[in-house]
Amino acid sequence: MVRSWYELPEYVRLRRVNGLRLSPDGTRLVAPVSGIAHDAKSFRSALWEIDVLPEAEGGDAPRRLTRGAKGEGGADFLPDGSVLFTTGRPDPDTKPEEKPKSALWLLPATGGEARRVAARPGGVGSFTVARDSGLVAFTSDTLPGSGDEEQDTEARKAREEAGVSAILHESLPIRHWDSDIGPDHPRLFVIEPPADDETGPAEARDLTSDAGKALLNAEVSLTPDGSVLITTWNTPTGGGGHRCDLVAIDVATAERTVLLSEEDTDLESPLVSPDGRLVAYTRGSEGHYDGEPREYQLWVLNRETGETSPVHPGLELWQRGTAWSADSRSLFFVADENGRRPVFRADLAEGAVTRITGDHGAYSELNPSPDGRYVYALRDAWDAPPAPVRLDADATDGAPVHLRTPGSEPTMPGTLTEIETTADDGARIRSWLVLPEEASAEAPAPLVLWVHGGPYMSFNGWSWRWNPWILAARGYAVLLPDPALSTGYGQDMLRRAWGRWGPRVFADIMAITDAAEARDDIDAERTAMMGGSFGGYMANWIAGHTDRFKAIVSHASLWGLDAFNGATDYPPVWEREFGTPLEQPERYLLNSPHLHADKIVTPMLVIHGDKDYRVPINEGLRLWRDLLLHGVDAKFLYFPDENHWILTPGNAQIWYETVFAFLEHHVHGKEWTKPELL
Repeated sequence: MVRSWYELPEYVRLRRVNGLRLSPDGTRLVAPVSGIAHDAKSFRSALWEIDVLPEAEGGDAPRRLTRGAKGEGGADFLPDGSVLFTTGRPDPDTKPEEKPKSALWLLPATGGEARRVAARPGGVGSFTVARDSGLVAFTSDTLPGSGDEEQDTEARKAREEAGVSAILHESLPIRHWDSDIGPDHPRLFVIEPPADDETGPAEARDLTSDAGKALLNAEVSLTPDGSVLITTWNTPTGGGGHRCDLVAIDVATAERTVLLSEEDTDLESPLVSPDGRLVAYTRGSEGHYDGEPREYQLWVLNRETGETSPVHPGLELWQRGTAWSADSRSLFFVADENGRRPVFRADLAEGAVTRITGDHGAYSELNPSPDGRYVYALRDAWDAPPAPVRLDADATDGAPVHLRTPGSEPTMPGTLTEIETTADDGARIRSWLVLPEEASAEAPAPLVLWVHGGPYMSFNGWSWRWNPWILAARGYAVLLPDPALSTGYGQDMLRRAWGRWGPRVFADIMAITDAAEARDDIDAERTAMMGGSFGGYMANWIAGHTDRFKAIVSHASLWGLDAFNGATDYPPVWEREFGTPLEQPERYLLNSPHLHADKIVTPMLVIHGDKDYRVPINEGLRLWRDLLLHGVDAKFLYFPDENHWILTPGNAQIWYETVFAFLEHHVHGKEWTKPELL
């Protein structure tokens, strides 16, 4: 019997498109596509080629390019059409390595076998290619004091032989999401354009031997000729904080110059124009305790005059995913807007911004064609996983042309619609609503409210981790609201709840839940609530402020904000909004869910991963203990080797199975039956 894709064993086997790159001549697209590994215990990524023509215009089926056992990712093109990518596969031309690190490999444009072109003891991280010259810059973690590759290798060997894993920190941050920072830190290296032949690995030149932690999460762009590298640079500001500057590095001399620096402002995502004159970048603020909330805008620097200017003044949308047109006259970008993520074109000379997509899609991975006619991108939505499309670059509210995809194209087991309401302060609150096929006035569906993470984001696109259709296939309707703090509705939506997460967002969520429950195809007597990260915080807050839900699932959630402040992976960002518990306790007292533990009566499922550094495990442990102390019917699903997300196929299935069992027990009144493997 053929099983549907939304049955969990089949769901984790769906292929997932994770990126998109267009060749310099505009004739080929390459995408990393992940799928389940042969052992079914992990996901592996391979590179696929995608035709730039749709099937109706003669486009060929996607073709798999790589089959490495370790998987491949991070693809980009050299000027001659060769494909560079990173992989941890062993190099057959060198002596065996015990644990091969990620290295840079080249797949020739003329065909044939891939070969390794750059490697470092600390592996190869992100990389970028100079548009015209083909010079390659990449990051690699390097131990302090290591002057060259040999010294770095010997220093690593000495630590390993001595059994030392300790890391001495002298500044923040020390962790990020699920990774420890140090003892090695990223540096920037360059190699000459790899040749499409059998020459050996290129010698990498270190441009930033004194970087320290300055290049953590660095974003890098090269001028077309490869003479100048522009990168983000973390500069300490005191109290464990830092700001992000832009610096220019002369590739020939490694001389570094501060390009742009602003107090209390992060300058990120630099991107040099094809003609080399301009640099697009994001100018952002993490907000101020007594002032404005977070804000991000797209700006442009003229390298010849030093002048800077905003690209979309007055447009209160958070830009990301920037790409230059081939003639350097326009910028394409995406931004959350009204529950979508459309593509915009900013014509710099005219100062005009035009939305070129008009559907409900969420776009990413923009690739303008060299002839200026098209933009190739990935499109997803709540009713469609990411897939490649072609857009008309000159369109206004245009429609995408779908290309043949190497990913999965499942049919949804229900319908997607929108609802909205007005909050108590007059603000418009909108939401997506996923309805199962059988929902009707005669057979109303039980409702599950999901609250998004962030909190500064929007519920506007497909999620492999939290997929509402898995629930819809089991008869549940799923409400996906954008309450206060959601992006895509202007800065006022953030101001409404800046420093007031609990009360304001709670009121918005209850208002949109009321609107959903008023529908005749929703069973208002059988409702549940789920949330992860900030959504988990709201799950905890809701539990302490209403008993309207039959069950609540709280994943990776904030519970005691005073303890969370010092344990999260980067507290200075948090403190821009909440201050510190000792010096500014007001917002902790106003917003911390743990202060309302004695009011909780709703059954709760607590879920947490031990490797979560963004919301550390102490939050889940303390929540679980407090629920038991107050006699709440609660369970704790604990993942010793997972992080903020649940990423391995087996654990992802157990996550869903446990949630289903919990909802079936409390929403439908069925006997509690835990998943077989638990």
